Amino acid sequence: MENIDKLHTLRHSCSHILAQAVQKLYPQAKLAIGPAIDNGFYYDFDIEGVTLSDDNLKEIEKTMKKLISQNLTFEKHVIADIEAQIKEFKDQGEIYKAELLEEHKNDNPTLYLTKDKEGNVLFNDLCSGPHIESTKEIKAFKLLSVAGAYWRGNEKNKMLQRIYATAFFTKEELDNYITQIEEAKKRDHRKLASQLDLFSVREEIGAGLVLWHPNLYTVREEIENYWRKEHRKRGYVIVQTPQLAKTKLWELSGHIDHYRENMFFIQKEQDQDEQYIVKPMNCPFHILIYQSQRHSYRDLPLRMAELGTVYRREKSGALGGLTRVQGFTQDDAHIFCTPEQLVGEINEIIDFVSDAMKIFNMTFEVELSTRPDSYVGDLKNWELAQNGLKQALDDRGMDYEINEGDGAFYGPKIDFKFKDAIGRTWQCATIQLDFNLPERFGIKYQDKDGVLKTPVMLHRVVFGSMERFHGILIEHYAGAFPAWLAPKQVALVPIADRHNEYMDSIYKKLKDKGIRVIFEEKSESMNYKIRDYLQNQKVPYVLIAGDKELEEGSVSIRKRGSGPIGTMTIDEFIEKLVKEIETKGSFEVQ
Repeated sequence: MENIDKLHTLRHSCSHILAQAVQKLYPQAKLAIGPAIDNGFYYDFDIEGVTLSDDNLKEIEKTMKKLISQNLTFEKHVIADIEAQIKEFKDQGEIYKAELLEEHKNDNPTLYLTKDKEGNVLFNDLCSGPHIESTKEIKAFKLLSVAGAYWRGNEKNKMLQRIYATAFFTKEELDNYITQIEEAKKRDHRKLASQLDLFSVREEIGAGLVLWHPNLYTVREEIENYWRKEHRKRGYVIVQTPQLAKTKLWELSGHIDHYRENMFFIQKEQDQDEQYIVKPMNCPFHILIYQSQRHSYRDLPLRMAELGTVYRREKSGALGGLTRVQGFTQDDAHIFCTPEQLVGEINEIIDFVSDAMKIFNMTFEVELSTRPDSYVGDLKNWELAQNGLKQALDDRGMDYEINEGDGAFYGPKIDFKFKDAIGRTWQCATIQLDFNLPERFGIKYQDKDGVLKTPVMLHRVVFGSMERFHGILIEHYAGAFPAWLAPKQVALVPIADRHNEYMDSIYKKLKDKGIRVIFEEKSESMNYKIRDYLQNQKVPYVLIAGDKELEEGSVSIRKRGSGPIGTMTIDEFIEKLVKEIETKGSFEVQ
């Protein structure tokens, strides 16, 4: 965590140098905000008459290097007369700084001054810090791209120009990251969606609402089949709940007080006093199912799961592809247990997440997020909840980071960040502990001593949302799904037209075994078809047959990524492929 904080400080300091360079080149530029983010930093600018391009970025980068070479220092300056400083910003045309200072004038605001060796102030920025001592610490940075960004993320405000950049302690780290970015561009799930016909988002429907095409829905169907089988094996009951509910349900749950801006409201025309909300969460429905029957300690833990589709209002500028959407399906579950069962249930969930990620060849990192400032519920319960999560992680000897104050408003949580094939991390699985909702709904169980008690409630997802997880998988596999997930598992290519009848019999055999196979009588050459299936459509196996194969009752096999792997009878191939599919890739056709 200390290294992360130092890197955050380095990047934020570099963002000040970026702003200084931009104003040196474009004196009319007005400054907005320039925070450090997970993989770097950005700065938003209002530059009248200039549309930034890649050429501009090169010039800005060159100017930054000159500033850095001067070994400029960063100095904190407490604003003594805030109103005077606001006026100064306005006189300079720095309207965004003025607005921010007005908003934070009661928070002991500070400026950070950039000075040269003689102590002359060359630049200042409204900032709470901290910063590095001097620019000599900036050894490796890169300006990456330009994008539009509304001021405050509100489409009603002016569109600004955002420069994305990154910085590292060493050039080697920077070079590795740039290589990762280039690889990520090749794997962009939005580009692969077009190439492989996976999904689309249409203006006629609305931003962040996804159309699943047959190819990607096949992948989803396989994952959902795995999901259902695993949940039943692990003692869950599977339920289904409505897409909307009356406002009073969300008032009772407390979501309307803490989540209103992210909710979609529906007004019934025939009854103006009755309002409905499209569900942003599944949890209140699961509590009502629990509430429908009396429970004793013998019934617990009760593990309730649902592939529940929810809708959350998001700013249009934040939406993109499958990873940021407004309508999505959570692989949601809620576990009702006694306090004594809590640690054991958390361990069961961690086992589930670990087993699932092995299937996709992913590892994960863990964060424990603690009580936020805007928490609800009893402080004592929060302490019990945080200690329970921490104990489960400590008992397993797991490495984890503590993310202070980043828990949900109703309870602390454990977040799992999955690491993909090129080393990027994605926040997916989570365990959230909740003492609040059970108390709000008044749910009980009868304990051994005959006393009615409130159960502990765990919120849990393994994949997160199906949309986001499939976007991650597309990029993790670069569109080349393993055989058990591949939309088309086998493609058939006859050498000549006279071999079509033989290939048709193979096609029927494969279909009868439930194998997803494609056989198209195209006019293109055999080599073109093979290349198209393996490289462009990313089919795992191509079977080729000519006179020799027809005579022997065999097929010649090409494997994606490996090339020719030999000849075998179709029955042998089917047996091996079925085993590969059933073991989800732990066995492969060779």
